[in-house]
This record gives sequence, C-alpha cells and structure tokens, in this order.
Amino acid sequence: MKRSLPYLLLVVPYLLLPAVVQGQSKVRIACVGNSITFGHGLPNRTQNSYPGQLQKLLGDRYEVMNFGVSSKTVIRSVDNAYTTTSAYREALASKPDLVFIKLGTNDSRLPYRLKIDEFIPDYRQLIQSFKSLPTHPRIVLLLPVASFLTDTTRQTEQAISSLIIPRIRQVAFEEKCALIDLHALTIDHPDYFPDKLHPDSLGASVIARRLHEAVTSEEVKGFDFFAAIPQPASISSFYGYDCADFTLAGRACKVVKPRFAANGLPWIWRARFWGHEPQTDIALLDRGFHLVYCDVAELFGNAQAVAAWNTFYRFATKAGLAPKVALEGLSRGGVYSYNWAAENPEKVACIYADAPVLDLKSWPGGKGKGKGSPADWVIFKNDYGLISEEQALAFAGNPMDKVAEIVKGGYPMLHVVGDADDVVPVDENTAPFEQKVKALGGQIQVIHKPGIGHHPHSLPNPAPIVDFILKATKP
Repeated sequence: MKRSLPYLLLVVPYLLLPAVVQGQSKVRIACVGNSITFGHGLPNRTQNSYPGQLQKLLGDRYEVMNFGVSSKTVIRSVDNAYTTTSAYREALASKPDLVFIKLGTNDSRLPYRLKIDEFIPDYRQLIQSFKSLPTHPRIVLLLPVASFLTDTTRQTEQAISSLIIPRIRQVAFEEKCALIDLHALTIDHPDYFPDKLHPDSLGASVIARRLHEAVTSEEVKGFDFFAAIPQPASISSFYGYDCADFTLAGRACKVVKPRFAANGLPWIWRARFWGHEPQTDIALLDRGFHLVYCDVAELFGNAQAVAAWNTFYRFATKAGLAPKVALEGLSRGGVYSYNWAAENPEKVACIYADAPVLDLKSWPGGKGKGKGSPADWVIFKNDYGLISEEQALAFAGNPMDKVAEIVKGGYPMLHVVGDADDVVPVDENTAPFEQKVKALGGQIQVIHKPGIGHHPHSLPNPAPIVDFILKATKP
C-alpha cells in the first residue's frame, strides 16, 4: 500500500553513530546508576554486571562505561547523593554519546523517601547536566527493576511502584527522554534476585539484552505524527509519553507518540478501556510503536463503529503509519477489533485479544454460563436495530460468526484468558473460536491463566505478548 508522507524520512540505528562525526573510534555509552549498575554481589562484576554484558553484546564498535555506585540516590540533599561521587564527575567527562540512567531504587527507602518531593527537580537537574555536554548525548531513563524485599524501611516494591516509577515517568515527559521499563521485565522473576534486591548474572543478562535491543533498533528520523493531528488538540502525559487528545469526524481520539519512531512506523490500536492494564502498550511505546485510540463506545462493532474506524485508519496511514496495524481488544474490545478486521483483513498485522467477547449472546446477553449485563444487552440490541429478543438471539454478526472472513486475513492471533472467567466464559468465547480458527487453518495461540477470572487483564510481565506483536509487525 502506497503511503503519502509529508516528511523526509531516514531509517537509522537508534544511536546514529556520532563517533564518525566526532572522530572517535567508538560509540561511547555511559551507564549511570547505583549498586545494580555497579554489579553488587556478582562474581567478576566487570564482566557480569549489565554494563559488562552489554559491552560483550555490542562488540568493538562501542565502549560501555560503568559509572554505577552503590547506595546512591537521585535526591541531592542527602548523604548518599549520586551527584557527589567521583563516578558522576567521570561520567560527565567521558564524552558519552548515549547515557543510560538507572537511579531511583535507593530514593524509595527511609529516610530518603521523606524527601521525595525533591526527586523530580533533582532528577531533571541530573539530566540537564548530561544534556549540556558538548557531545549532546541521547538520554535514556531506566525504570527500576522489581524488589522482593519485605522490610518496609527499605526499597520495597510498594515504595518503588508508588513513589519512584511515576516520578521517573513524569521526568521523562518533561525532559522528553526515552524510557525502558525494566520493572515489568523482572516483576515475575524473584529467582533473578538472590538477596531480593540485586539481580544475579541472569537478571543482569535480561537487562543487558533489553538495552542491546534499544541501542541496535532502527528508527525513522524526521517523523512527527502530531503534525498531522487536527487542531485543537491537548497534550498530556501517558506514562511519560506525549499523548494528543483530539476529535476526528466527531469521534474522540488519542495518539501517543514514542520518543523515537521504529523502522516501519508500527502502531498498536487499543479498541477499548483506554489505559487499563497498559503494560503491553507501554512496552511497545518503549520500542518505538505509536499507540492509538478512536472512541466507538458503545457501538459493539456495528457498521457505524467500523465506518468510524475506517476514517481513523485512513487518517493514520495518510499521516505515515504502517499500512498494517496491530489490534488490541480487551473484553468487549474483542468484538470491536475482530469485526473491523473481518472487513479489513489486508490492514491487520495481528490481533492481541484479552479475555475477549466473541459472542454477544454470552456477554452482555448472559444466555450461557455468565451473568451478562442487562443494560448493555439493551444497548447492543439498539445498536444493531434488533427489536425483539428473538432477533437478538438469532444475531449472526459476532466474531464467532465471522471466523472464515477473519482467517482469510492470514494474520496471527493471540488470546490471553483467565480460565476462571465467569463474566466472559472461555468455553463460550475463546475456546470455540480457537477451534474454528484452527479448523480453517488459521494462526492462533492462547495463553491460559489458571485460576484467574475476567480480571486482571494482560500479564504482569507482558513479554510474551510484546514478542508476539514484534514478530508480527517486523518490517
């Protein structure tokens, strides 16, 4: 599909090699951080810390420098401030082209957390000190890894999640820095943390591989989706990224842009429940995806909803996004995503459906095992012009009824379901849908969550979902 781009686009590595311009022999990467960066507790920390492992992964074209210091904080007015260390001064003097900053874990402990109001201005000041260097390095903020400590005076998971991570995201929004979420990558792996705080060599390897992915990923220079957005539009923070709210053809829309646009300009389209369990959305933003939303609630994927999405799709692709989109349908969003996909198979890269409604008689109808939603059943009938209960029960416009059209698209599908879901029962929705898809030669995989109901959606660590989408959208 031919796209009209109002931009001069250039695909380059994530880190465009400034060393060539500066006459340096290598790209210089400064890893600023605390004991986790330093490699506390690791045998042969020079090689086994995540900076050491990153150096091995990147090879001789890069020089990865470890400026981690144990126990240090972002907050400056305490006895362990990172900015008082010789490592900080050495990092500034190192002529870096890229700076990874992994600080904040220690700011979550007592007594430092009592000064948490100083965290944002002090972090911004730290970033500015690197931005002002003659090399003008790219700054990437790393969210802290998970903690499995239980002593509430220390760096607990609750303190890191509630006090530190939201503030780092706010700093990223204000300073327009890239983010990498190491927290979600480690939240389900206590086995990586023998002392419940510091990663072992395997945990450090997970971090190093994620940073290697970031350094070597290709980006599109000169692309700004926001330039195409109709005015007026308001800009706010979506977990540290710029989110534009605007109206298109009478529909409320949102677009979140990444700090860098990945090669191929991939995007993910959230069908419903904006911002709910956003792990996958955030992980893809970290990797250069755009995230979009076009409000068609509550139209239950009817012709009006499909038409509105067609309008948004034309707008998004004319602005430059990829001709095939990854669709994300949570709960009733599954109806929206699949009904649109059934009519637009050539425009779909993949579908990730989470506890999806695939038969409206199951939900909101409640005509099977589930309790249903009588109020939403009335809305559904009105949306489709169904006057009687008999007409509603004979309705054949569900994704379950469109499997043949869906399979013809040839795109892969991933479902994540809770096996104890009593709102959208699996055996009335995903199970028969999966059976029909496979019978027709379609591509579908299902991740089952034993003992889990309709909530929570997604996975604490969305890596399996993210990997599925990355593979399906790879240029």
